[in-house]
Amino acid sequence: MNKLKYKSPWTESWMKTGDELKQRLESLSDEDLNFPNGKEDAVLGRIKGKVGNTKEKLRNLFSKL
Repeated sequence: MNKLKYKSPWTESWMKTGDELKQRLESLSDEDLNFPNGKEDAVLGRIKGKVGNTKEKLRNLFSKL
């Protein structure tokens, strides 16, 4: 299982990734991408619920951005 590379919320790299995700997955909002420290599963669960991908597929998508 891949871990997300983002260690803190709203870092420049996470904000850039979030912008790219919102372009690719138009149903996502800023709130969906809120990523508190240590809450990787929470953000993946929110996104998974909106777009229907598995958490592993989402991790792979994140790693490509």
